[in-house]
Amino acid sequence: MNLTGLHLLLTYQCTFQCDHCFVWGSPWNKGVMNLDQLHQILTQAREVESVKWIYFEGGEPFLYYPLLMRGVQMATAMGFHVGIVSNAYWATTVEDALVWLRPFAELIEDLAISSDLYHYNLVNSVNASNACAAAEQLAIPLGTISVAQPEATNAVSSSGQILTGESAVMYRGRAASELVSRANLLPWNKFTACPHEDLRDPGRCHIDPFGNLHICQGLSIGNVFENSLKEICENYYAEAHPICGPLLRGGPVELVNHYELAHENKYADACHLCYESRLALRERFPLILTPDQMYGV
Repeated sequence: MNLTGLHLLLTYQCTFQCDHCFVWGSPWNKGVMNLDQLHQILTQAREVESVKWIYFEGGEPFLYYPLLMRGVQMATAMGFHVGIVSNAYWATTVEDALVWLRPFAELIEDLAISSDLYHYNLVNSVNASNACAAAEQLAIPLGTISVAQPEATNAVSSSGQILTGESAVMYRGRAASELVSRANLLPWNKFTACPHEDLRDPGRCHIDPFGNLHICQGLSIGNVFENSLKEICENYYAEAHPICGPLLRGGPVELVNHYELAHENKYADACHLCYESRLALRERFPLILTPDQMYGV
């Protein structure tokens, strides 16, 4: 596995509780990295020569501003390219946004701002506009990410993560609970491939506060606090993985067939069928389909 980027879920906590959220982020969700864990993860990342980018996200990483600041400083000092993903709750005015962003001006190479109708009452919120204006003044490269409403017919399907610009809903996490009733359902046996993740060589993975290395949100291929990132990458064989193997052979449909899972006749998308199948398999694979936060527990 040739990892080029790590996305660090600094916290599962968030200022919002969005219906589309992969990780069930909310003001009440538990799980925050500490400085020692950040240092361990970044040190391990440096041992994997292919890793070039470190992103800090959540949840909402700016909720733990001193920790975020120190993490960005460490990652930059180690030679990584660094980015941050945020909902810009802190950008109440341009002047405020400048205060929050100025310490990052010479450190980060990408700032991605989430703004859509799940976060605010405008697709391009006042907060996002303020953050964009401040980032432009500080010469911080910036993009906005937006998830369309379920009824949208022209939204682009993302590849593994939300893309810059507008993307369609992926029905996993909270979306599988809150948005399915508004989706156009399709026959379950249509979903014979994973359309979003390269499960053999994903390019980037997420690490959460508990050390889980997610190849897809809620689908772990190891824990970096138990085995090093380098060891996990070297020993990962997708076809032999209890969940990734069936998904590679025939998508969520094969996951259902392989484990003889009960299922509905129709689902919103491949993520929806995969997520519901994984929910049914969690007791059997607790170290792989983890943590509880990713499944709304």
